[in-house]
Amino acid sequence: MPAVTVENILTLPRVSQPRPETVSRPVRSVTTAPQGHEGEGFPVRRAFAGVDMARLDPFIHMDQMGEVEYAPGEARGTSWHPHRGFETVTYIIDGTFAHEDTHGGGGLITDGDTQWMTAGSGLLHIEAPPEDLVVSGGIFHGLQLWVNLPSHQKMTDPKYQDIRSGQVGLLSSHDGGALVRVIAGELDGHQGPGITTTPISMIHATIAPGARMHLPWRTDFNGLAYVLSGRGVVGPERRPVREGQLVDFGAGDALEIAADDHQDSRSPSLEVVLLGGRPIREPVAAYGPFVMNSRDELVTAFEDFQAGRLGVIPKTPRVRPALEIAEAMAKGGHPGHDVL
Repeated sequence: MPAVTVENILTLPRVSQPRPETVSRPVRSVTTAPQGHEGEGFPVRRAFAGVDMARLDPFIHMDQMGEVEYAPGEARGTSWHPHRGFETVTYIIDGTFAHEDTHGGGGLITDGDTQWMTAGSGLLHIEAPPEDLVVSGGIFHGLQLWVNLPSHQKMTDPKYQDIRSGQVGLLSSHDGGALVRVIAGELDGHQGPGITTTPISMIHATIAPGARMHLPWRTDFNGLAYVLSGRGVVGPERRPVREGQLVDFGAGDALEIAADDHQDSRSPSLEVVLLGGRPIREPVAAYGPFVMNSRDELVTAFEDFQAGRLGVIPKTPRVRPALEIAEAMAKGGHPGHDVL
């Protein structure tokens, strides 16, 4: 980790140093993500667990997937399932994931790639490790983020963005101590490739040991930081943080994050994902794969799914569930081939 980097960070455009009168956002809370399993049984950390949804708005849910090294036959993903009313953002740091949906979106994402799926009015999709990863085993690490849609856009047509690692905006912190990747939205006038329906910014930063990153931040956005690996301190209070913890920042126009001088051997730098978005401030009714504004809308979503109005699984899908491939391996049969 990470897959997207540069040989000389000092050749990159630099983020402006916040002005002296800038107000650094204080830390409102630091929470530790509980561990669990998703889909067919792949390990996740529930990044937003225990945080008031009003503070997360417009974000709904985020899982850190892995970091895990699978043995042959162990890799897992999800089976076909529906979504409506929001966007899913899958960012792969290490490893490979295959995606297919009933609206024609899909492909392979690997090592710094991102897939941005606007579920909107609804679809079915599957996310799984490709056959070669299931057969051989290997490292897998990524994030999946759910971004809410405002009520007037919940039933928009589904769409899909395939964001390659080479498209990500690469910046340096003002002093060269941090590599900043702008995946979506903008930072200090620098735009990322992801086109967002709800105004947000999504950034992955690598902070060198002992370095301090001081970034300007939009005052109309909330501010969240999730630690993928390493140790450091956040905010003007210099509150300690470590792997698997989420920081909720208060009001202000800058974020402060610094890496400890000494890091673990497996985490040579402090790796953090920064999220900010303009709150939607509407009622949220979320259950399972649907994020709507009312219980009645949730009932309608389930009825539409059961009636096949959110799509039908293709007769010859391009992506097969990892569990199906693993079971074929266990029986000594040929698992088949993904064609993505």
